[in-house]
Amino acid sequence: MKKAARAPRRRRARARSGDQRFDPVALAVMNNRLAAIAEEMGVVLGQTAYSPNIKERRDYSCALFDGRGELVAQAAHIPVHLGSTPLSVRAAIERLALQDGDVAAVNDPFAGGTHLPDVTLVMPVFLGNRNMAFAYVANRAHHADIGGMTPGSMALATEIYQEGFRLPPVKLMVGGEPARDIFELFLANTRVRDEREGDLRAQVAALRVGAERTRALAETAGRTQVAAAMEELKDYADRLMRATLRNIKPGTYTAEDFLDDDGFGTGPITLRVAIKIGAGSAVVDFSGSAPQVRGSVNANYAITLSATFYVMKCLAAEAVPANEGLMRSIKVIAPEGSIVNALPPAAVAGGNVETSQRIVDVLFRALAQAVPDRVPAASSGSMSNLTIGGYDTLRARHFSYYETIAGGVGAALGHPGVSGLHTHMTNTLNTPIEALEAYYPLRITEYRIRRGSGGRGEFPGGDGLVRELECLVQSSASLLTERRVTAPWGLNGGDAGAVGGNYLIHDGAVTKLPGKANAQLGPGDRIRIETPGGGAWGRTN
Repeated sequence: MKKAARAPRRRRARARSGDQRFDPVALAVMNNRLAAIAEEMGVVLGQTAYSPNIKERRDYSCALFDGRGELVAQAAHIPVHLGSTPLSVRAAIERLALQDGDVAAVNDPFAGGTHLPDVTLVMPVFLGNRNMAFAYVANRAHHADIGGMTPGSMALATEIYQEGFRLPPVKLMVGGEPARDIFELFLANTRVRDEREGDLRAQVAALRVGAERTRALAETAGRTQVAAAMEELKDYADRLMRATLRNIKPGTYTAEDFLDDDGFGTGPITLRVAIKIGAGSAVVDFSGSAPQVRGSVNANYAITLSATFYVMKCLAAEAVPANEGLMRSIKVIAPEGSIVNALPPAAVAGGNVETSQRIVDVLFRALAQAVPDRVPAASSGSMSNLTIGGYDTLRARHFSYYETIAGGVGAALGHPGVSGLHTHMTNTLNTPIEALEAYYPLRITEYRIRRGSGGRGEFPGGDGLVRELECLVQSSASLLTERRVTAPWGLNGGDAGAVGGNYLIHDGAVTKLPGKANAQLGPGDRIRIETPGGGAWGRTN
C-alpha cells in the first residue's frame, strides 16, 4: 500500500545569535520591508510583461525565501501560486547548483509546480559568501500557451503529455546570460513564441530587481539583522497560528464536497477531509477522497498543501505573516494516487484551477462546524477557465487567449456576498474589453452581473457573471469549469447559489456545452459563460 504524503518537516535552524530579539515595531517594519520587495517584483513583472494575461490580468505571483529555501515574505498575489511555490524553489535548490546570476526555471507539477502553464523562476541572492546563497527570489507566471494538444494548454486531456511542455528544474540563465539552448527548447514548444520570450524576460527582470532590493536591505539593516528577522518572522507566524488553533474547540471536524466530473464520464468526484484540532496543532487528513481520474481535474500535492495554507491563514483571527512558519503546527495527509495527490502521468491542468477551489470549499465546510460565526458559505467554486486560440488572419500571427471568469462570493454572518469577484485560490483581474479586442480577434458581446444567481438567505450570496465572446476567425476553444452540476452550498439554512452554464451560439442556435469541453469555433460563433453564484448564510425571515 502506498504511503500518504505529508508536509515536510524542516529543522528550525536559528539565524540570530544569542538571545537577540526584535521588539514588535522593529519586527513589523522588517516584515513590511521584506514584503515590499515581493510587491515591487510584481510591479516590475506586470509592467514589463508582453502578454495581456500577465500585463492585464496579473496572473503571476512573487515571493522571497531565505537561504534554506523557506518562504519568508510574499506579495498579495495568487494563493494557488504562493502556497505551492516553496516546493518548486526547494526542487530547484536540491537539483541545481545555482551560482550568482543563475536563474532556474521549472513548471513540472510533480516537482512542486501546479500545472504546466505556470512557469516558476528562481534566482539566488549572494552577499559576501559566494558559496552559500543568503536568500532566493522567485516568481510564477501563467503563460497563455505552453504547447500541448490545443491552444492555451488547458485542453480536455487524459495525461500530462497532452497538456504541454514539461520542464524539470533547469538553468534558464547562467551567470547572468541566457542559456540559449534552454530558451530555444522552451520557445520551440509554444505557439506564440514572441509572447513567451517577452514574458520570460519580464520574469527575469523582476527577479533582478528583487535580488537588488534584498542586497540593499542587507547592506542598510545588516546581514545578521535581516537573517534574524526572517527567522523571527517565521517563529511569530508559528505562534499566531498555534494561538488560533488553541482558541478552537478540540475535536475532529469532517466534511465532503464534490467535483462535477472529469470530462470523461467520471463524476461526481468525492473530496473528503477530517481536521483534527487540539493542543495548538491540526492534522488535515484527506483520506477517503476519490482516486485520481482520467481527466485533468487531478490535483498534485503542491495544490493541496497550497489550499490548506490559504484556508488556515484565513482562519487566523489576526494577520499572520504569510511565511513558512504558518504551517509548522499543521500536518497535511493526502493519500498518493488520489484526487488530492495525483501521481504521473495524470493530467493536472484542471486540478490547479478547479480542484484547488473545491479543496478550499471542503476545508471551510468542515471548519464551519468548529467556528460557525467566522466561516462563509461556498463561493462560486470555479475559476470558469476559457482558452481560445488559433491563427489571427487579421493580424497575421498566432494567438492564445486565456481567462478565468469571476463568480459570486459566499455570504457570512453579517456580510452578504459580493457579486462578480475572483475568490479563494485565484486573485486575478479580468482582461479589460478594450485590451482584449485590441490584441485578439475576439469581440465581447455581453458582460454583466448575472442577477439572481446568488443564494437567498438572511445574508444572500453574491451573483455570478455573464461573459459572452464572439470569435472573428477560425479558432479552437477549451473549457475547464465546475459547479455546473453541484451547487455552491449555503450555511446555517441559507440557500445554495445557482450553478453555472456554458453555451455555444452558432447561427442563432444555442447549444449547452458540458463543464469541460474542447470545441471548434468559426467566425461569428459565440461562447457564453454564466458563472455560479455564492451560497447564502442564514434562513430568510
